[in-house]
Amino acid sequence: MQVRLLGPLQVIEEDIPIDIPGEKLRAITAVLALTPGTPVLAVDLLDELWGDRLPKTAENSLQSHIARLRRILASQTGKPNIRDLIRTSHSGYLLDVDVDDVDALRFTRVVDAAGQYLRDDPERVIKMLDEAFSAWRGPALLDAGNGMTCRIAYARLEETKLIGRELFIEAHLKLGRHQQVIPELEQLLTQHPLRERFCEQLMTALYRAGRQADAISTYRRVRYNLSVELGIDAGPGMRRKLDEVLQQEDTLLL
Repeated sequence: MQVRLLGPLQVIEEDIPIDIPGEKLRAITAVLALTPGTPVLAVDLLDELWGDRLPKTAENSLQSHIARLRRILASQTGKPNIRDLIRTSHSGYLLDVDVDDVDALRFTRVVDAAGQYLRDDPERVIKMLDEAFSAWRGPALLDAGNGMTCRIAYARLEETKLIGRELFIEAHLKLGRHQQVIPELEQLLTQHPLRERFCEQLMTALYRAGRQADAISTYRRVRYNLSVELGIDAGPGMRRKLDEVLQQEDTLLL
């Protein structure tokens, strides 16, 4: 069974899409899928579903939701045994699928692995990340509720996505494709005006394109944003990049 969290929740069994109705059932599915094969404590699921507004019947309601989810899996796939994918443990419930069956976890693993190939095989990095990014269909965990677990997972996945973009762009820069990445970097820095790594990469690309003044202007803009928004100065990476641009260091070139 495949569980897709990089966008609206999708559950697929042998090309059969399974409709998971209702926010609470989708939240349960998402939380279980984030740690496949590992029990999620019942108390954590209760907190995810109701937070501080826990009704007196919450434990019975959770059991009813789990039972309903199992029935849905069985009825929509025509496979009665598939309900056993959601197993009850002494401490809670677990989803018995592999890590690679969950797109969000697979994406994270690819981004983590891509970094080790950046120096020696940037083309491989680009290919890996191109395929990984194709799994995104919208904001992560889009319709899985607003519980703490899903909020944390959303933030973590969005950060991983940005790290993936940084790796993707760095691989292109290593291959001399600075002109190609300038438009994307300008857009990313507009969307994430405090992201220092994007600033450093855009400064490099602009300098290589013969736009030294624009590279310096980019530094000043991001430094100003950091000062106003966070009350901090530019980090060592940005300052080092500025020195390289001002001194026209060979390290900026291929």
